[in-house]
Parts: sequence; structure tokens; C-alpha cells
Amino acid sequence: MSTSAQGIDGLTALAGRDLGRTDWLEITQERVNIFADATGDHQWIHTDPEKAKQSPFGGPVAHGYLTLSLIIPLFGDLLEIRGMSMSVNYGLEKVRFPSPVPVGAKIRLHGAVDSVGEVKGNGVQMRLTFTVEVEGSAKPACVAQAVYRHYA
Repeated sequence: MSTSAQGIDGLTALAGRDLGRTDWLEITQERVNIFADATGDHQWIHTDPEKAKQSPFGGPVAHGYLTLSLIIPLFGDLLEIRGMSMSVNYGLEKVRFPSPVPVGAKIRLHGAVDSVGEVKGNGVQMRLTFTVEVEGSAKPACVAQAVYRHYA
């Protein structure tokens, strides 16, 4: 279930709010291979399941940047923004990858709005903390502090 925000006032009201968690998403070898092709990162720990069995991970793992990139579509499942003309990804403050995502594992996104403030051009800047959780793991796969700007 996603949260909905209407316009600048709706976004401003989200400051300090926990947006909850998404449904689980399975990370397949096909997704990992497509990401490897898109980025040119074909390191064997990601793309060679047989060789990866000999790694400390015991099998192939998703790229950290694949995990990070999945925040974008998963975030759309947490928050529906209406009444704004444009939204932009303004950047990241901090990103960490505390644990790997094994191929075949399921991940979900937890999001929290840290702050919302005005910006020039009739907009707001949102700072959020995203945590990518791995089913059955005590440690998250990714923790990222993101900044978005939304304009009326």
C-alpha cells in the first residue's frame, strides 16, 4: 500500500514520516545478467554461477549498483506524488552496501522521509533514507540517503 501526496503541502506534511515497506522482489540471474550487459560489469561473482560457487558468497550475487538502481521503481510503490509538474533525482548523500544480495534472494524497500524544505522555483526538496532489506537477513543490502526535488 503506497502513501499519496498532493502538491507541495502534501509533500511537506510527509516530513518525518515512515513510508513503510514494499512487497518482496526476487533478484534473478537474468536481471543480474541484463544489468551486467547494460553497465559492462561482467565480474564473475555476478555473472558466472559455477565459478561464483567457489567465492566467499557461495554463489552469484547482484551488483551493488543494481540493488541501488532498484530503489527508483520500488520507491514508486511507496509514494504516489500528484499535483507536481516535475520531479528530479537531485542526488545521494551517502550509500552503503552492508551485505550482498544472493541471486534468488528477495528484496524489499523501506523508506522514510527525513526532511522536506522549500527550494527556489516553487518546489520542495525531500531527503529520504532508503533501506533495501533482504528476506531472511539481519543486515540490509543497501542503505542510501537520497535527495529529490519536486516542482509545482
